[in-house]
Amino acid sequence: MRLDHLQSALPIAASIIVGMVGWSGQVLLLPVTFVFPILWMLARTRLIAAFVAAGYFLAASRGLPQGVATFYVSDLWPGLLLWLCASLSFIGVHTLFWTRCGFTRPFRYLAASVLMAIPPFGITGWAHPITATGVLFPGWGWWGLVAATAGLIGLVTRAWPAIVIALSGLWLWSAAIWTAPALPEAWQGVDLELGASLGRDISLQRHRDLIATVKDRVSDGRRRIVLPESALGSWTPTTERLWVTALQGTDISVIAGASLVNSGGYDNVLIAISGNGAQLLYRERMPVPGSMWQPWRPLLGQSGGARAHLFANPTVTVADHRVAPLICYEQLIIWPVLQSMLYHPDVIVAAGNGWWTKGTPIVAIQRASTEAWARLFDKPLVISFNT
Repeated sequence: MRLDHLQSALPIAASIIVGMVGWSGQVLLLPVTFVFPILWMLARTRLIAAFVAAGYFLAASRGLPQGVATFYVSDLWPGLLLWLCASLSFIGVHTLFWTRCGFTRPFRYLAASVLMAIPPFGITGWAHPITATGVLFPGWGWWGLVAATAGLIGLVTRAWPAIVIALSGLWLWSAAIWTAPALPEAWQGVDLELGASLGRDISLQRHRDLIATVKDRVSDGRRRIVLPESALGSWTPTTERLWVTALQGTDISVIAGASLVNSGGYDNVLIAISGNGAQLLYRERMPVPGSMWQPWRPLLGQSGGARAHLFANPTVTVADHRVAPLICYEQLIIWPVLQSMLYHPDVIVAAGNGWWTKGTPIVAIQRASTEAWARLFDKPLVISFNT
């Protein structure tokens, strides 16, 4: 009986370790997440499979309770509740598709993986092992995605030891030759450390300080500057005039995050600004569920919250570049980046505002995920975060 308990406890404990190590924020550790399907397969019952999925997902997203508490200036209980609610889709899908049948298991795991990569389940599809593809198969593009998917399926078959050896060899080789994604010519991402005040301090002085920062970062021909999510606060005609006037007579162009208020709520957007004018560049496809995107509000006759534009504007055009924008939460899930890659962008632009994640690995995980996708498709990457 004690041996049975040990055989049940070991996969659960291992899944927690895999979630913590794989999602530590170190890009080269992402392939550790490929151990999860093995542990899911080794679960002796559906209940144990549920605990394995829970251990992995909750460990991977362990920074959420503290981040939510910081964001709302509250205790940990709201964050713990959101943490548990967000895990339900991952746990539910992997519990439902678990089986003892070795013949159907690969197809069931494939189904679970696909469901967690696309809406509606993919809306909370964090910690997906497929994110590690860029580390195992850098530069392979869609063929790398096919190879990684085949590897994940193989890990839930009897051939899993051989596949582990093969994937481990690829991992070691990739780590030995690893290089970070290139920064595209003429582009520069600016990281800020303005905390919670970014986007909330809408004074003229704050905008003048940001303009001075932009001009200070222009060097060596890098004239296209990216600022973090929410950098401009609420976008208004007055703000537009201030920025356009400040950039007149220069060849500087700025891409910066802002919020665009409307009658139903607001859009989380990127604005492109130069001395010739400003334009709305991108509307976020998937704002953070719960804190930003609140789809139940219209059903209750209420307004407010950020709108989700789901499959809209997967790429945008900036000068002669086709850009794949990813704002904050979109860097943690699968379908936004894959949708953008279908349109063959020239560069990936990742912006975020992670002041509320202090003391957690969330921003590091966002950076690692985006870097892995950029390496998979061999795309230049521009990152801009506020912390």
